[in-house]
Amino acid sequence: MNRPIRSFVLRQGRTTPAQGRALEQLYPKYGIAFSEQKVSSARNAPLVVEIGSGMGETTIEIAKAHPEADFIAIEVHGPGVGSLLNRIDAEGLNNLRVIRHDAVEVLERMVPDGSLAAIHLFFPDPWPKKRTHKRRLVQPAFASLIGRKLAAGGFVHLATDVPDYADHMADVFSRDGTFAAAPAGFAERPATKFEKRGRKLGHPIRDLVFVRREGASA
Repeated sequence: MNRPIRSFVLRQGRTTPAQGRALEQLYPKYGIAFSEQKVSSARNAPLVVEIGSGMGETTIEIAKAHPEADFIAIEVHGPGVGSLLNRIDAEGLNNLRVIRHDAVEVLERMVPDGSLAAIHLFFPDPWPKKRTHKRRLVQPAFASLIGRKLAAGGFVHLATDVPDYADHMADVFSRDGTFAAAPAGFAERPATKFEKRGRKLGHPIRDLVFVRREGASA
């Protein structure tokens, strides 16, 4: 059986004692186990998914700024999940949960079609070498999947500091008839750790926002 191409590699980064305790003690409280059970907002609030939340700094700021919405952060790396769990607990947030699993499988199996108000994908791994471009998460099949999961009028917000990946993402979503480019300023976000580092290195930051068309069939 052919194995799917993954857009990530599980690096064996160091997990601090605090992150380890969070994974053990806080994941049962703030985490959602990967399963066939569909996720939803318990209070019928807009539901937003963030793919690749990293250490969670930006995730926390967005969830704090939008208490009217519910958020699910998807991340595979243990230290990042542990860090985010500690931040959720310290802030006492009730509108943010975490799933530690591959985002594509979560979207395919746990997210009902047409249920999401937004999807965030900030600074995904650019896989910069040409021979590894096939590992980039944003591909036509991924755009089609997002189109199925977003509600009409929902949006996907992408950001990168890699010019050719920005061009690639813009091309993929522009070619998918499910989406229309959003006007400038449609969606705001706080700066991420990767963005701050990229700006110091002189990298151009590009935000791309596409809205699911009303009446579009994904």
